[in-house]
Amino acid sequence: MRTRWVRGEPRAAVVTVLAVLVASAALVTSVSLGDYPLPLTDVLSVLGGGEGATRRSAYVILQLRLPRALGAIAVGAAFGLSGAIVQRVVRNPLASPDIVGINAGAATVAVFLIVVFAAGPRTVAAGALAGALVTAAAIYLLSRRRGVTGYRLVLVGIGVTAMLSSVTAYLLNTANVYTAQQASIWLTGSLAGRSWADVAPVLIAVAALLPVALRLAAPLRALELGDDLARALGTRVEPARAGLLVTAVALAAVATAAAGPIAFVALAAPRIARRLVRERGLALVPSAAVGAALLALADLAARRALAPVELPVGVLTTVLGAPLLIGLLATANRIGRAG
Repeated sequence: MRTRWVRGEPRAAVVTVLAVLVASAALVTSVSLGDYPLPLTDVLSVLGGGEGATRRSAYVILQLRLPRALGAIAVGAAFGLSGAIVQRVVRNPLASPDIVGINAGAATVAVFLIVVFAAGPRTVAAGALAGALVTAAAIYLLSRRRGVTGYRLVLVGIGVTAMLSSVTAYLLNTANVYTAQQASIWLTGSLAGRSWADVAPVLIAVAALLPVALRLAAPLRALELGDDLARALGTRVEPARAGLLVTAVALAAVATAAAGPIAFVALAAPRIARRLVRERGLALVPSAAVGAALLALADLAARRALAPVELPVGVLTTVLGAPLLIGLLATANRIGRAG
């Protein structure tokens, strides 16, 4: 079945292509820059499968820098697509996985494993994935009362986030300085030191779940009209909402496990994508592409803006994303007064 995005959304296709080009340019630039700078010709040759670079350059490109750069694109796409689904299902532009509690569940479990068990990166990533999935299930069940409404889901998510954040803060306060520092670095969100083993699950998740999201997107327009009207149009509301939320949670959970709870990408990417496509269509694919471009650019800036000092990319996304959230709240407040 051909999707609406393919059939009748040329502007969405243009936005997606441009975002992919920006992400690709950021990837090539990120791979070429560093303490051991590489010519763009070498980078393009190695990425194209050629042999125009030395063995040392090929190792630096393929094993040290490409996993991080490609990881930024994959994690950004996962967050962008997840945020777009959540905002559409909840019918709230302020909703995103990092606001409704999914990231908080991952963070609490990850910090617990670091502080209590001194767990390694792989165990922390697996725990964060499990924490995100369990928290999402708990939020959904707590929100379920004769069906799940977006308003109730957001409120429950905010409450669960506050509770889990207090648990995280307690764990950090009781840990020794070194362990607390390790946990704080993970909580900030960073792509530094990521290997192919870290990146591969995110790439697989995005490749597998993007078609699923597009297939499940058909009921989204009906859900936006309200549950009663959606039922009148023949939509099975609860299965449709549950399937979409499971897809969004899986994407956010895998991305958080790989890179930590990077803030605001899932909130900002869908908003930017819908502005660029002028609210036409569901903008799921453009949201994924914009998320990939945003995080690729943010990680490049975090690496090189204060070189030789590297910032965790989560610091930069928080600094840039906080004003966006304030602007959205101010806009919502004005709309509320008006109507």
